[in-house]
Amino acid sequence: MEAELLATAKALPLSERIELAEALWDSITEAGYEPPLTPVQEAELDRRLEEHRRNPQAAVPWGQVKAELEHRYGKPQ
Repeated sequence: MEAELLATAKALPLSERIELAEALWDSITEAGYEPPLTPVQEAELDRRLEEHRRNPQAAVPWGQVKAELEHRYGKPQ
């Protein structure tokens, strides 16, 4: 990595560095990169899937979750 580019990025305010990191990550995943799951992440997904299979009625629809979050925290900018 070019040292000048990194120094420029590090000099940005924190909020802009976060925005830059998010934009870079988005470009990486849009290019097709899919990071592998860790064993802990995989186990948690398996646990949640099994829980859902045992009791699918307990699931909360995304629209309801989103509405509750927007009510509590406001709509994202």
